[in-house]
Amino acid sequence: MDFQDDLGFGVARILTTRVPMTPTAPTPHLDLSHLTKRFGDFTALRDISLRVEEGEFLCFVGPSGCGKTTLLRLIAGLETVDEGRVVQRGQDVTALPPAGRDFGIVFQSYALFPNLTVARNVAYGLEGKGKCRSEIAARVDEMLELVGLPDQKAKYPSQISGGQQQRVALARALAPEPGLLLLDEPLSALDAKVREHLRHEIRAVQTRLGLTTVMVTHDQDEALQMADRIVVMNAGQIEQVGTPTEIYKRPATRFVADFIGDTNWLTGMCRADGEIEIEGQVLSCQAHGARSGQGVHVGVRPEDVVLADAGNETHAATLEDLRFRGSFAQCHLRLAHSGQTLVAHLPHDVLDQQGVAVGDAMGVAFRPNRAVVFANSLS
Repeated sequence: MDFQDDLGFGVARILTTRVPMTPTAPTPHLDLSHLTKRFGDFTALRDISLRVEEGEFLCFVGPSGCGKTTLLRLIAGLETVDEGRVVQRGQDVTALPPAGRDFGIVFQSYALFPNLTVARNVAYGLEGKGKCRSEIAARVDEMLELVGLPDQKAKYPSQISGGQQQRVALARALAPEPGLLLLDEPLSALDAKVREHLRHEIRAVQTRLGLTTVMVTHDQDEALQMADRIVVMNAGQIEQVGTPTEIYKRPATRFVADFIGDTNWLTGMCRADGEIEIEGQVLSCQAHGARSGQGVHVGVRPEDVVLADAGNETHAATLEDLRFRGSFAQCHLRLAHSGQTLVAHLPHDVLDQQGVAVGDAMGVAFRPNRAVVFANSLS
């Protein structure tokens, strides 16, 4: 074989050889990198990094002053970033003003124009964008149909309810077809019944449109019901990011376990086999890295406390208070050995069968492997 044949063979071999490709992760809709925001000497956000995937519904939750609204405002460009970057669909928008970013926003206060009809409010974001009147009218009708208000377009905001006004605000935010929807505590001003209804409506609209959505809320139930993932914030930092199930059942820190839902906190001791001893009784749960002999804080949800007959995992307690809570009874118990208090959510039929009354002694146990355990750093 001459040189040309050899070269040709080599080229053919290279061209026919399959080179394995390394799969690349899809580009997130939002990529927040090391965001820091200061107001004078106060650091509102410190080194926040977070990815928001396309079509995801993400909720920011946390106590007042934790930075969740500030973070939303940085995404919108309503506040300037001191350090870090905001990238939307691969484009660095950190320095862009709000008008240069692709989002719609709904505020707690509705922010509707009182002198404009419902239809004109929805059309407001479409006007001045080169669309003809018929296109705008068709889009307004489409948006009002989407939020269930097709017959309200001639009314003024003062002539419709608070819940309807918030739907109009949502329709106005969606009308320009934004790539991102931002919700700043949109339901907090509404009464409980309307709020519950709108939670489902907003989630249904978001799912139908496949629209990436970021919501700030102080309502834990709202976040647990609506979000694909929850971002729990505290003192300007992220404590945990996870699905509602992960956040509730597997909190990463004691703060998350304490903030999300109701939790009883008991003191215990880690045993050699990794189980936890509380008041001389053994609790069937993992110690999560606590060493033998180390003191631990044990978090038990009220729904994981059950009535029980005497046994190795039963705690003697006295029923001190009983409150009706609709589908369950909220029982306040005092453990006999330590005097620690305990809240239990018990079914009414169980209490009726037992004939339990305030002042009675009873045995209680905790559902196995449902408690969360955090080591006591002082032990």
